[in-house]
Amino acid sequence: MTLGGLIKHVTAVERNWADFIVHGPSIAPDFSAMTEEDYKVWSEGFRLLPDETLAGVLAEHEEVAKHTDELVATLPDLDVDHALPPAPWNPPGARWSARRTLLHIATETAQHAGHADIIRESLDGTKSMG
Repeated sequence: MTLGGLIKHVTAVERNWADFIVHGPSIAPDFSAMTEEDYKVWSEGFRLLPDETLAGVLAEHEEVAKHTDELVATLPDLDVDHALPPAPWNPPGARWSARRTLLHIATETAQHAGHADIIRESLDGTKSMG
């Protein structure tokens, strides 16, 4: 777990869920049908690859966040919904509204910010609480 890997992952999550708001589940892979090779490729989203830099993933995150901001500003209705894509963790027939999906993006970002804080604490020994 690295800061660059966390930022890269959060960026991909935000991009994918923002695309879901616009296009529905057709843009998502069928996680229930993924092969071992598919998971290997998917896991590369959690670390910086040799040709990637922290500056690059930060710039990409900024672009994705800008796109999400524009999406929120232009959505005519936060209650528009889509069926969730096939995945072992998604209940069959479940649907998420744009509002619920945006809350998921915020939750994912907050959760991974906590992971980043754990990395920082392990480096500098300073605790932000307690």
